[in-house]
Amino acid sequence: MGNTHPPDAFWQYDTAFWFQRLKSSEGGLSADEAALRYKALHQQEPKKSAFQKDIRLFLTQFESPLMLLLIGAVILSAFLGDASDVFIILLIVLSSGLMSFFQERNAGKVMEKLQSLIALKCTVVRSGSSVDIPSGEIVPGDVLLLHAGDMIPADCLVIESNQLYINEASLTGESYPSIKTPGALDEHTELIHRANCLWQGTSVVSGSGKALVIHAGQDTVFKNIAKSVSTVAPSSFEKGIRGFGFLLMKITLLLSSFILIVNLLTGKTILESGLFALALAVGMAPELLPAVTTIAMSAGAKRLLSKKVLVHKLNAIQNLGEIDLLCTDKTGTITEGEIKVNNILNAGGQPDEFVRELAYWNAAYQSGYSNPIDEALKKIPMKPGMQAVKKGELPYDFQRKRLSIYIQSENRNYLITKGAFKETLGCCTRVRLGEEKFSAQSTEKQNLEARFANFGNGGLRVIGVAYKEIEGTTISVSDETEMIFAGFVLLQDPVKADITEVVASLKQLSVSIKIITGDNRNIARSIALQLGIANPVVIAGEELAEMTPALLAENAKRAHIFAEMEPGQKEQLIKALKTSHTVAYMGDGINDVPALHAADVGISVENAADVAREAADFVLMEKELSVLVEGIKEGRRTFANTMKYLYISTGSTFGNMISMAIASLLLPFLPMLPKQILLTNFITDFPYLAIPSDKVDEEQVEKPGRWDMGQIKRYTIIFGIHSTLFDILAFLALLYMLKAREAVFQTGWFIESVITELLILFIIRTHKNFFTSAPSRPLVLLTIIGIILTLALPYLPFVSDFGFVRLPLLHLGVMLGIVLLYLITADWLKVWFFKKYQKQDNLSIS
Repeated sequence: MGNTHPPDAFWQYDTAFWFQRLKSSEGGLSADEAALRYKALHQQEPKKSAFQKDIRLFLTQFESPLMLLLIGAVILSAFLGDASDVFIILLIVLSSGLMSFFQERNAGKVMEKLQSLIALKCTVVRSGSSVDIPSGEIVPGDVLLLHAGDMIPADCLVIESNQLYINEASLTGESYPSIKTPGALDEHTELIHRANCLWQGTSVVSGSGKALVIHAGQDTVFKNIAKSVSTVAPSSFEKGIRGFGFLLMKITLLLSSFILIVNLLTGKTILESGLFALALAVGMAPELLPAVTTIAMSAGAKRLLSKKVLVHKLNAIQNLGEIDLLCTDKTGTITEGEIKVNNILNAGGQPDEFVRELAYWNAAYQSGYSNPIDEALKKIPMKPGMQAVKKGELPYDFQRKRLSIYIQSENRNYLITKGAFKETLGCCTRVRLGEEKFSAQSTEKQNLEARFANFGNGGLRVIGVAYKEIEGTTISVSDETEMIFAGFVLLQDPVKADITEVVASLKQLSVSIKIITGDNRNIARSIALQLGIANPVVIAGEELAEMTPALLAENAKRAHIFAEMEPGQKEQLIKALKTSHTVAYMGDGINDVPALHAADVGISVENAADVAREAADFVLMEKELSVLVEGIKEGRRTFANTMKYLYISTGSTFGNMISMAIASLLLPFLPMLPKQILLTNFITDFPYLAIPSDKVDEEQVEKPGRWDMGQIKRYTIIFGIHSTLFDILAFLALLYMLKAREAVFQTGWFIESVITELLILFIIRTHKNFFTSAPSRPLVLLTIIGIILTLALPYLPFVSDFGFVRLPLLHLGVMLGIVLLYLITADWLKVWFFKKYQKQDNLSIS
């Protein structure tokens, strides 16, 4: 293969140099040569085997400071001669780690499968033929074929270009696209001015081109920047989770320190007190929070896949459950998405074969981003024997809003322009009203605009067609002047039959919908009327441009449809709506990318432009709003299941820590041994790992799930106090009523604590009375196993190793009675809590 590693400043050499250097040609590499280069390229990358990844994941289960301190203290106690509990404590810690490890490992495999389903592809030339390959398989020497909407998969040198505009904002911060042309530049040229280069991570805005890959894999500019700046902005839910985890950890450490000091002051040894405080901190800290969150989201991603929704960014699942406003284009979501040509008319409003030919040739020869309009025009029946030769092209862009093709037909050269009516008419000075019948544009402009408005009011989309005869071998944008307006292409895309039912389903989920479209206001109003909106409020792009941010935020609330929107205006609108809503935006085109980035949740479709799919958080396998309805429900179920763990861990943690602090003040012995605390944690963790797949009440699915730290704090205080009161009741019953000694006291409190934590899950998992909401089978099964194990432990042969003794039936009955009373009062308290505070929250939101 030879030396194919390029020197720096590759832009100073032309493509002829690089074809020779990389042993390639315009016909591309052979498949065998590409495979060899791929292997050599990725041998340089540090790769971890599946086993190494598993070992790393397993070790992360023990990397928290509290866990490391506990393991260190246990090993220290063994060296000091107290080795009796070392094996048991380490075994419990290891078992807990293995349990979390296998769950997270399975979650990771689910995400790997999902990511492989939405991997981007690119078109390359191999052995003279164009083929589509995964972007990750690009190697130096490959020849790329590029069109509008493509992501650039490597650092390249331009071979040829046709009005090739690239969005380089991800590298340069420059929002306006850069035009790219072949050639060689000075080696000191700054990145922003390297017009002959394409960079990985950028995208094609318009035009087409061919490029030679110079750097791929880890050698690209983008990858080098990513290595140094690898942070990803956390979602609102992630910020909340992180803040909650730190808060709970602070409470745990504060109370653990207090308990440690109390035990030392009451005469217990440093080692005994330290182990107890550390075990308590480990047992009560929310160590399963990351695992439960990850497992819940990956389980949600797997279920979403079955509903034809691909998850691109895992952490966005929680945000999907929060949305209360969906913004979408109309094509393919509100309408059928199968655009058909209704008619082709000349400027006089009559069917015209010449205009049909112009529209057909423009669509047939355009080589940019594939779109439904051109596909529909390619299907119109034409006269047999028609022939034309393409001589040039000016690709569509969002500034000109038109596309021009240069052809030769019957010894005449035509520049044919097709695009938005206003922009196409604007480059014309004359109007063709019929065969050999022409008039000045200024004379006919008012009539043409009236026809355009009438077509729109009838629900038809209108495209303008213009032409002129020219000479020369090349064309430029400056040629789009003094043209002749030829006529109209009328397109129809009927509203979906079931769209009103889907909109009603979204409304039941408390999700309103706003349509954002580039079409004119007349079409937008027609669509709104078909959706049953009696007096639709439509805001056009030119009106939006005149609004201040405050006025836009206010007007956006009452509008149903936004028409004639520019790409930048879509982004501006989404940001305005985010001031009062959690916004999802659904789009599939290049012009949707800024809005996809700006939205709380970006949604695209499987056949969208590469750049739109890459920007999206979710990719729908079908462009159906009904699919999204199911996705929103799944997002809310995932959110609800994650919150179950938070509520359980906060209430029980706070209550148990306070109880332990009080018990440490009054008892001459430890209320529970360190190994018993860790065993409690181990047994109660089993059912918690079934929470991600638990059933969720429909009432919780019907409203957006919102992160509310205030409500979590209120819950922690109220249920923490409730839990503490019953722990004290158990403590008093054991100590004063049953006269329990150390081992009996510890056994009784262990049973009461474990069964309480196992069963409280069934109370907290629903906002209704627990007996009206059915839990999932795995949750029930694991809880039953936990209860049986807990009750059986004091009677097993090795019971003395854990410090347990056989509990008299009276003691067991009293403990179970306290548990029953605790559950009954907790269920009543829970129903009262959610009715009171959710009602207050709903009033404040409204």
